[in-house]
Amino acid sequence: MSIENVEIMELNADNWYDCCLLEVATEQKGFIESNAISIAQSKFEPSLKPYAIYAGKKVVGFLMYNSVQEELDGYWVYRIMVDKNLQGKGIGKVATQLMISEMAKLPNATKIIVGYHPENLEAHHLYRSLGFIDEGNRFGKEMAVIKHLTDQ
Repeated sequence: MSIENVEIMELNADNWYDCCLLEVATEQKGFIESNAISIAQSKFEPSLKPYAIYAGKKVVGFLMYNSVQEELDGYWVYRIMVDKNLQGKGIGKVATQLMISEMAKLPNATKIIVGYHPENLEAHHLYRSLGFIDEGNRFGKEMAVIKHLTDQ
């Protein structure tokens, strides 16, 4: 599966169920809500923007961000996942870069923030490789890392 063919597409009637069937690895299940829960959440919080991640014509992941600024005066990434069978191939990194490009178009976008459990090493490596910085922000059991868009 080639990462050149990775794209993100807004969730719609054709791809939402495929997103619900995707799973993270067993050791990651405690770190992220299911895609079905995230999709339901987006229907009650209209500022949340859910997307399917495609590799070619196949749905391989899910992501969601908030289109309204929140804590730390930034836009938050709510979810990013790639199916357990396709992790480690660079798909998540490309999809996150595409998402950052979309988020950068939001009004007054200067920071993108993502929270994750400190034990989620895959998330840590992904976000660090994309320029997110740990400035010491903590929210409950999660750490929040920041990407300053002016750094791009």
